[in-house]
Amino acid sequence: MNDFTFGPVLSPDAVLFRLWAPLQDAIAIKVDADEPKPMSPVGDGWYELSVPGAGPGSRYQFILPNGLAVSDPASRYQPEDVHGPSEVVDLDAYAWKTADWTGRRWEEMVIYELHVGAFTPEGTFRAAIDRLDHLKALGVTAIEVMPVSDFPGSFGWGYDGVLPYAPDGSYGRPEDFMAFIDAAHERGLSVFLDVVYNHFGPEGNYFANYAPLFTDHHLTPWGNGVNYDAENCGPVRDYVIENAIYWITTFRLDGLRLDAVHAIEDDSPEHLLHALARRVREAAKGRHVHLIAENEDNDADLLRPDDRGRPKQMTAQWNDDIHHALHVLATGETFGYYADYTDAPAQLGRALAEGFVFQGEHMEYRGTTRGTPSEDLPSTAFVSFIQNHDQIGNRALGDRMIASHPLAAMKAIAAVYLLAPQVPMLFMGEEWGAAQPFPFFCDLGGDLRDLVRDGRREELSRLPGFDVGDFIDPTDPSTFELAKLDWSESTHDDGKAMLAFYRDLLEIRQARIVPLLKLPGGSAGNPNASGTLVAVDWSFPDGTQLHLIANLGDSSEQIDGLPLEGEPVYSLGSIEDGHITPWSVVWNISRA
Repeated sequence: MNDFTFGPVLSPDAVLFRLWAPLQDAIAIKVDADEPKPMSPVGDGWYELSVPGAGPGSRYQFILPNGLAVSDPASRYQPEDVHGPSEVVDLDAYAWKTADWTGRRWEEMVIYELHVGAFTPEGTFRAAIDRLDHLKALGVTAIEVMPVSDFPGSFGWGYDGVLPYAPDGSYGRPEDFMAFIDAAHERGLSVFLDVVYNHFGPEGNYFANYAPLFTDHHLTPWGNGVNYDAENCGPVRDYVIENAIYWITTFRLDGLRLDAVHAIEDDSPEHLLHALARRVREAAKGRHVHLIAENEDNDADLLRPDDRGRPKQMTAQWNDDIHHALHVLATGETFGYYADYTDAPAQLGRALAEGFVFQGEHMEYRGTTRGTPSEDLPSTAFVSFIQNHDQIGNRALGDRMIASHPLAAMKAIAAVYLLAPQVPMLFMGEEWGAAQPFPFFCDLGGDLRDLVRDGRREELSRLPGFDVGDFIDPTDPSTFELAKLDWSESTHDDGKAMLAFYRDLLEIRQARIVPLLKLPGGSAGNPNASGTLVAVDWSFPDGTQLHLIANLGDSSEQIDGLPLEGEPVYSLGSIEDGHITPWSVVWNISRA
């Protein structure tokens, strides 16, 4: 069993319960139907009690002196949601079928982001297992699961979780999540989990009643920052870092996607992210484990490898810049942050060749400079996409591009990002052209429900064309139902044709692009752009060059001066009389 500081410790005839509660002078524990028993203070704010007869299935709550009953902050399972008792679970009892799985190299990754609740009609870990063969046949090699840490209510995106060690009960038991990961590994699929360490949700968040989890030393959009560097921060840092290790070791996950790391404020000598990355990789004991950041600040230092070319901190980050440039080219939308991407062809070329578009330049939408130089980083330090939960769900109607824009444009931008040297990420349903929305949804209770609904309406009212009559209430159960994938669409003629298109591209990627990415030394890109024409050449250490010419617009573009070098890899559209037709993409490879 892993030696975690937080959570219950099981033995054959008893369970040792522990709670860090330095803000309280006494703590009791209630186990099953027994009367509450006082816990013993053992120093540094810790309380313990060994309860004979307790074991797997026992339910317990900690009782504060004022009578408030709280869940274990390191609960492994909450059968009655965040306000109810925690359940003792023997996670070491799970019999892994793939105990020898060591993961996959990062260069092989084709990531598929999914929300467990909306991925299948049932919305459970077990039901998702039945769809894994679909993902393998598609050419996906990794699954990125949106947050599962226990959140209030029966549906939600998961970013308002409050118990980070407990998979949400609406998706099933912890053992069901293990079975999902195990089944994915059986099929050669890696599994990453989206985790949130920049804030905790508001409902069911009882931490401040007994422990200094938060500090006014830093302020965030969600209130006081998590206490990573003020007084009594040591156990808080351990609580979060051990959570990351817990997912990697106990659940045998292949990596984590860390939400909004730019909002993790820490003035410690070793920043939390550095400590987390170091300790997670130590705990992985040689397995292929990858850490992905979401970082609005475009901080290239988080992605810089060590002297041997291995990840030192984060393996890669979501690259919003590639998405934004592709989105503007495909849709013509220039509101909000898209207004900073009106030179989209040149910006896309830079993003494909160098990673970030903004590498220290002023960004009007933010009102500040953004980013640091990234041209020295390998292409695989960036995860590219044309859809994800944020870019769909934060739109007024949660609509996908394909619902209102030409199929030719959608296929063209897919042919760019799926074959580029960056690591591609699909969003569930994209592969068959799913058009149903993925709006924001949550199941908060009491006054929080009204606050979220009103705040969402006010936020969306700032978007052009927003009609209050079209407002989708995020707290209404029908909004969650609206987001569920309709798998029958994949069997219709249009769906089957789109699936074949994606499968062909991903087959080409594995056969022709991935071998280049595995060469030591990375790649160097050289971009060119004119009108709606984007051209990029990448050079690899063995002398191979990868060439892209794409016309991402409605009119033909002249390609004089852009020779079509090498052997064809993939072509969408055509080149006629020195012109490339609208929404055409041509990939070639030449060798020294």
